Amino acid sequence: MVSSYPKRRALCAPAGTRKSPLPGISVLGERSESKGRLIMLRIPYTDVLDVLLRVLLKLGFEQKRAALSARLFAEASRDGIYSHGLNRFPQYLRMIHSGIIVINAEPEMVKTFGSLERWDGKSGPGNLNAYQCMARAIALSRQHGIGCVALANTNHWMRGGSYGWQAADAGVIGICWTNTLANLPPWGASDPRAGNNPLIIAVPRPKGHVVLDMAMSQFSYGALAAYRMRGEQLPVDGGFDTAGQFTRDPAAIETSKRALPIGYWKGSGLALMLDLLAALLSGGLATHQIPADSERETNLSQVFIALDPAPMEQAGTLDRLADEIVEHFQSSVTGGERVRYPGERVLQTRTENLAKGIPVEPAIWREIQQLDFAL
Repeated sequence: MVSSYPKRRALCAPAGTRKSPLPGISVLGERSESKGRLIMLRIPYTDVLDVLLRVLLKLGFEQKRAALSARLFAEASRDGIYSHGLNRFPQYLRMIHSGIIVINAEPEMVKTFGSLERWDGKSGPGNLNAYQCMARAIALSRQHGIGCVALANTNHWMRGGSYGWQAADAGVIGICWTNTLANLPPWGASDPRAGNNPLIIAVPRPKGHVVLDMAMSQFSYGALAAYRMRGEQLPVDGGFDTAGQFTRDPAAIETSKRALPIGYWKGSGLALMLDLLAALLSGGLATHQIPADSERETNLSQVFIALDPAPMEQAGTLDRLADEIVEHFQSSVTGGERVRYPGERVLQTRTENLAKGIPVEPAIWREIQQLDFAL
């Protein structure tokens, strides 16, 4: 497959799969960490989900909220977004223990303006707040054709694409974004003043939803960490080193904290506008007011929009048009392989990981199991 984006490398070089001493778990790859490659486990999706659920229940989550939070984490890893799935779970627990995340807090509507509502997240779990607010935006779109929920005082929503897929699965167009702590330098600057604010746009389609899930940097910090742990260089320049030179070294970019904005000055400007809109619509904090420590990143502002165009068109018209657009996009002349649309790789990864198990770093899996045993 050929994509209009750089290819995402596999989590490790799969030199074969062998059996693990643990029941139901296989080992992906044979190369050692000393050679710059990680040996990855393949954990069945249901096992991942069960462990996460047990941990959250032991921490005091109500059953339905624990099940939803665990599912959102497990689905992120199932779909190949490992940095915001299982790998992010230990940090989620640390933020619960430090009091940043209030597990029983639920978002509350504070103002309504017809199809536009403001909600207060009350420092609750970010993924649960986001899911509920997208659900509310979807409900508003059924009534008004469009629904917009602006959320203040929330926490990291983990995988932003989750809420795009949520909207598309409900048959509506979804748009959402969040601001973040300042971790992206404006174009031409050397210090981080902008947020690496993820933007998600999702269009439902029976043949496969089209879901764009992108950060404002060429590579998200989660992606940089994944490349570094695999001992790999980036496929294209992803930021600057401490000397101010373009580099493909993920560790050098993490050290300099100078990730490259997408489209240079265009990505920098888009990051600013997303921050402005999120803060102004929600009445919440802007990037410069959010704590700069990732372990204390809280009181974020987010926007969730759902559009239901179905009443304006005859049944099937929109689906046919979406198919035509995707097919025309994929008919581009390449080296003989097909261009991918946003979200297509996710569907392929999802199928593979459900069949073979989710690739998990052994250290992460051990840490989560230890948390399960300790609680």
